[in-house]
Amino acid sequence: MAESEGGVKQQTLYISIAIALLVGFLMGIIYSDRSPQSGGQVAQQGQGVPQQAAQQEQLLQAIASLELAVTQNPNSAETWAQLGNAYFDTDQPAKAIEAYTKSLAIIPGNPSVITDMGVMYRRNGQPEKAIESFDQALKINPGLEQALFNKGIVLLNDLGKSEEALKTWKELLLINPGAKAPDGSPLSELVDNLPAFQQNK
Repeated sequence: MAESEGGVKQQTLYISIAIALLVGFLMGIIYSDRSPQSGGQVAQQGQGVPQQAAQQEQLLQAIASLELAVTQNPNSAETWAQLGNAYFDTDQPAKAIEAYTKSLAIIPGNPSVITDMGVMYRRNGQPEKAIESFDQALKINPGLEQALFNKGIVLLNDLGKSEEALKTWKELLLINPGAKAPDGSPLSELVDNLPAFQQNK
C-alpha cells in the first residue's frame, strides 16, 4: 500500500511539474521568424541597467535611421521590413504592422514578414487578424514552423479554441517531431499534457 501511495505521489509530482512547465509555455511565448537586431530578450537577461539603456538607445537610433531611409527610398521592401522589425523589438505593434504592410505592398508574399506581422497583430489585441496572417503565411509556405506554433498559441490563449490549437500543433509535429517551444520545451510533451492542463484550469 505504501509503495502504491508513493507511486501515486510520484506520478502526481510529474503531472504537476509538466503542468507548471505548460503554464509557462502557454502564457503566450511566441516565435519570431527572424533574428532580432538588438540580440533579443535572451541577450538582455542578466544585463545591468546601463547595458539595457545603451541597447535601447541603439535601437532608437536604428529606428531613426530606418525612418529616414524609408522617406528617402519608400520603394524598398527590405527597409520597410527592417523598420517593422525595429518596431517589433521596441514593442510598438501598431507601427510594426504599418511598416510590414508597406513592405508587403511592394513585394507581396514574404512568409517571414507575414508571420511577424501576425505576432504584432496579436500583441496589438487583434487575435483574429493574427490568425489570418499565420494562415496566409502557411498558404505560401505550408511547412513554416513559426506560423504553425504561433497560430496554436493564439488559438489557445486568445481565442480559447484548445481543440484547434491541439490540431495545429499536431500538424507541426508531423512536419518536425522534434519541434520545441522557444523556451526549449519539447512540443510533443506539451501537447501530451494539454488535456491535463485544461482540466486543471
